Amino acid sequence: MTRLIVLIVLTFINIEYSYAQNQTKLSGITLVAPRDSFSNNPMIELKQINCQWIAVVPYSFTPANESRVYFGNNHQWWGETPRGSRQTIKLAKKEGIKVMLKPQLWMHNSWVGALDFESESEWLQWESDYKEYILTFAKIAEDEQVDLLCIGTEFKISVQKRTHFWIKLISEIREVYSGLITYCSNWDDFENIPIWNDVDVIGISAYFPLSDSATPSVEDLKKQWLPIKKRIRKLSEQTGKKILFTEYGYLSIDGCAGKTWELEKSRTSIPSNELAQSNALEALYESFCDEDYWIGGFLWKWYPHKIREKFGKHDYTPQGKMSESTISKWFKEINSQYWSF
Repeated sequence: MTRLIVLIVLTFINIEYSYAQNQTKLSGITLVAPRDSFSNNPMIELKQINCQWIAVVPYSFTPANESRVYFGNNHQWWGETPRGSRQTIKLAKKEGIKVMLKPQLWMHNSWVGALDFESESEWLQWESDYKEYILTFAKIAEDEQVDLLCIGTEFKISVQKRTHFWIKLISEIREVYSGLITYCSNWDDFENIPIWNDVDVIGISAYFPLSDSATPSVEDLKKQWLPIKKRIRKLSEQTGKKILFTEYGYLSIDGCAGKTWELEKSRTSIPSNELAQSNALEALYESFCDEDYWIGGFLWKWYPHKIREKFGKHDYTPQGKMSESTISKWFKEINSQYWSF
């Protein structure tokens, strides 16, 4: 009888362990935070295109020439505040959609990868503020049983220059949050991140420039992905970690598979091109979907509220465009694949 009880207990442990260690790949989309509380439920539309994950992004801000981090004040959109983020997570969970919480720093007229300070005191002030910001959302992530927490995005200088801060921060996050942790590196420095051993999953902002052609073919883009894939696979093998595209996406304009960050400011003056966007996404999915080291990613981005037509038809969103069916098709395939950690 005792032996039977032990076997039953071990069976339940094994089932629970297997469930915790194996799950479907991530068919994710970054949800744009609404200005006010949701007027309708955006999760319904997302489920219709086979999306099973969303990224919730509560922004913070570091103004120029300041070593401070501001967040959660009355000047932010509702969806970016702790209260709004919590409600968005609850809404997603209610609909069976998993969540990556991705607190992200914004710097006006600058890029967070260039964040740097001249003095130790400035670094310590900024790090103290950033720690408060991240731990605030780490506690929300734990309370709401968030599946994945991204602790930083594209801190190219900081993560190299202040590695000890990031390692200590990860340790402190794990004291309050029990889920998986990732960090989002930029596409041009993902091989040089000194904290990969401290996170659970390697995150990449996958805006790799592939082609400047107005409408490159899927086959041409897949050829451009080949050397990049080798580098990504090598990193996965070296670290023993899976690869997540914490961000990826393409504007729906001519040349969108090139240096997209250079096109953003002038996007509305560039001819819209739904086929170019769809081809770029098709090539990405065909290149990575069957790779065992790649566990999916989060498309940038989806609006839960109405956007201006002039802006929307040039933007990253696939809503109402040719690429919406491309994504739906591939999300269905991604949802049929499993990964373990």
